[in-house]
Amino acid sequence: MKNQHANPGVRQVRPRNESGRELTLTFHEKRRGKPPRHLADLDRGERRELLEQMGHPGFRADQISAHYFTHRTIDPDRMTDLPENGREELVAAVLPPLMERVSSQVADGGKTLKVLWKLHDGVVVESVLMAYPDRATLCLSSQAGCGMACPFCATGQAGLSRNLSAAEIVEQLRRNMEIAESGELGAPRRVTNVVFMGMGEPMANYPAVREALRRMIEPAPEGFGMSARNVTVSTVGLVPAIKKLALEGMPVTLAVSLHAPDDGLRDDLIPINSRYKVGELLDAARLYFVKTGRRVSIEYALIKDMNDHQWRAQLLAAELNRRGRGWAHVNPIPLNPTPGSIWTASTAAATRTFVDTLRAEGISTTVRDTRGSDIDGACGQLAAEVVDRDNVARRAKKAQEAVEVRIMEHRAEPKDLAQQLAAGRRGTDG
Repeated sequence: MKNQHANPGVRQVRPRNESGRELTLTFHEKRRGKPPRHLADLDRGERRELLEQMGHPGFRADQISAHYFTHRTIDPDRMTDLPENGREELVAAVLPPLMERVSSQVADGGKTLKVLWKLHDGVVVESVLMAYPDRATLCLSSQAGCGMACPFCATGQAGLSRNLSAAEIVEQLRRNMEIAESGELGAPRRVTNVVFMGMGEPMANYPAVREALRRMIEPAPEGFGMSARNVTVSTVGLVPAIKKLALEGMPVTLAVSLHAPDDGLRDDLIPINSRYKVGELLDAARLYFVKTGRRVSIEYALIKDMNDHQWRAQLLAAELNRRGRGWAHVNPIPLNPTPGSIWTASTAAATRTFVDTLRAEGISTTVRDTRGSDIDGACGQLAAEVVDRDNVARRAKKAQEAVEVRIMEHRAEPKDLAQQLAAGRRGTDG
């Protein structure tokens, strides 16, 4: 990436890992015009105050909020409880358009829909809507791009453009609710589940994500009234933000993208591990479980001959069990190769061995379903901001080749594995 002084709106961090390598992570977005103020950016009190400042009774804020969150509309013609005189101007002032649907791709027999959205400044993000027999799940984006630079993730190789506002995140949900209810996925469905697993690292955009979560789970007219247990926030391991979220009083599900139980490999696969090591991350995840009572999901992308060794499954089980029993659930995910990837998914046999090893150690484990891979809509494949996907492919290949240089070191079973496993088996029930 360019020198950190080239753009004062971007803060870059160059941590070193044990091998001395410098890794560039980007936490602040490039300077762009702010999205227009939107009702979904504000809590109920702030909305009423805004309406009063505009010369309207405060209760009008609740009326407009009910239309937005309950009826999922921004059409002033449907808001007949508002005075007809000045209605359009009022609605336009508090519900400005935030995104435009640019294109869509369908997969899985019409049950998966990837949508490209253009925001007010021309930045684009993607969301993925997945239909199931009795519901729909939305995978949404929290940033345009991502600054975490993970070598197996197309979004990470594209880099960070900017953070999304709380309202831009919430509007993705509202728009996809409209799509699901319209029957575009084959039959009308309700969006009951949301996962923050689209573009971006949610914890690197913590203030906006926190407010978006409140809009999702608080009842109307404050928000959509979704069940907190049906909302999942994913992170590669920003420990301070995990600890903050644990204290917010919103028992959403936390998903930790671990992908390796040992610091040696994880430093290469997840560069933020150079700042927050596996032990510190799992301690924070365990704290989240203690504070919220919500079992933590451990996401683990299985990469052939990279992180799918049986001894790594044993080590993962030991790391989880040393912190207690029953507090985490592991979701192995077959790697979804990004454009230019030199890595591929683990074999079926290796996957079975990995899963069986975890279960033998008492770890609840479920291989996660992969949806939308043929339209680059699966985990790690979203890279809408980059028009030249060849550039992403080149960057991914270069990043992965750097890891391959140390492949023998990563494959080697640690000399003290027996001691690490023994420590894990001494873990007490949590």
